[in-house]
Amino acid sequence: MAFQRFIVCGDSYSEGMTDEVVDGKYRGWADRVADVMADAHADFTYMNLAVRGKLIGQVVEDQVPTALAFVTGPDTLVSFHAGANDALRPGYQASIAIPLYQEAVRLIANSGATLMLFTVLENTGNKGKGSEIWEKRFSEFNKGVRAVGAEVGAIVVDANQEKFFSDRRFLAFDRLHLNAEGHKRCADAVLERLDLPFDPGWRTPLPPEKKTPWIIEKGVTVAWFFVFALPWILRRIQGKSSGDGRSAKYPTPVKWPLN
Repeated sequence: MAFQRFIVCGDSYSEGMTDEVVDGKYRGWADRVADVMADAHADFTYMNLAVRGKLIGQVVEDQVPTALAFVTGPDTLVSFHAGANDALRPGYQASIAIPLYQEAVRLIANSGATLMLFTVLENTGNKGKGSEIWEKRFSEFNKGVRAVGAEVGAIVVDANQEKFFSDRRFLAFDRLHLNAEGHKRCADAVLERLDLPFDPGWRTPLPPEKKTPWIIEKGVTVAWFFVFALPWILRRIQGKSSGDGRSAKYPTPVKWPLN
C-alpha cells in the first residue's frame, strides 16, 4: 500500500537518536523509511512526534492526541513505540505499564489508521546484573505488545526474531541507542514488512568481531560510564529526563523529503 502520511510516536528509538546527524537532527530508521514512502506517493507527508526519554504515559498524553488529529484513514501509517524507558526505571510496574500501552494501541487502532508496533530488543549484547533484569522486563512487556498487536491487527516489527541484532556493534557509543548501521537495518526491516523496496542484506550478520585488547576495552568502559551512565544515574536521582524541555523534530506534517 502506498501511504499518504507517516506519523511517528515514541521515544528516542523513534526520534532516531544515533551517531548520524543531518541538518542538526538525528537521522534514524523512521526518516529512512519516509524516504522510500515518499517515492511511492506524490502527496506524501511525514510527522515525527517522538522525543527521547519519554515514558508511556507521556507519549500517550503528549503525542497520541496530536497524531490522531492528522489521521485520514488506512492511508495514514501510525508508528507507536514506547515502554523501554519505563522498564529501565527502578520503580517499574508491569501491571501498570502494559495495560496503559495496550489501551493506547486500541485507541490508535480505532482511528482507522494503519498501525505499526515494535517490540523492545531483549538482548542487546550487554552484560551484567542490570542487563539481566531489563531483559526479563522487556520479555514480559513484549508479550503484551504481541498480544494487543494481534488483537487489533497491527503490523508488529519484532527484532527479537533476528538474533544477529544482539551484536553490540549495532549500538552507538552510549550502548543504548542504535548507530547508523543499526538504524539502516531497522529501516529495511520495516520496509520489508510494508512491502516497499528494501535491501535484503539487512539480515546479513556482521563479520566476526576482532578481539579488542583488554586495556582498551576497559578504557572505553570507563569513558562510557562518565559520559553516559553517570549522567543517566544523576537524572534518575533528580527525577529528570533527557527529554525535558525538548520538542518533536517534525511536530506537523511536512512534505518529504525536505530538500
